[in-house]
Amino acid sequence: MVSSSSLSLSFPSSSLSRTWDYDVFPSFHGEDVRKAFLSQILKKEFGRKAINFFVDHEMERGEFIGPVLKQAIKGSKIALVLLSKNYASSWWCLDELVEIMKKESGQTVITIFYEVDPNEVKKQTGDFGKAFKETCQGKTEEKVQTWRKALEGVATNAGFHSSNWFVFLI
Repeated sequence: MVSSSSLSLSFPSSSLSRTWDYDVFPSFHGEDVRKAFLSQILKKEFGRKAINFFVDHEMERGEFIGPVLKQAIKGSKIALVLLSKNYASSWWCLDELVEIMKKESGQTVITIFYEVDPNEVKKQTGDFGKAFKETCQGKTEEKVQTWRKALEGVATNAGFHSSNWFVFLI
């Protein structure tokens, strides 16, 4: 369980002085985490604490992430990246991650490894790597390298691993 008392964050000075559109931008693969883990955090924990978060469920999926999504990422104080075994099966998630890892507005990135090993994310191996390879089919080498760099970066961030949690969200 991640509680506000157990989470110590340091924010770049530039992020403290600006006005943000959202407190949190969550990036996740819906199938893996939406019903159990994410709904607990977003609805119960964030809602109870009046944390303003971006919700993309009404956005149309296109060939690229559009300006609305890019602005939501830039306008969020914290990007919460929930990596799961199927995260890399979505080019949408991977493109979102690339935007997040640019950290153009000085936001903080928090990584949660949900039932996936950080090393599998960093090296694109195991089930995570298998999903990544399938997503890369037919993509340019430049696109694949951009995704790899973002995955390596987010996997290197200090984060939380679900296998270390003794108490799950109640």
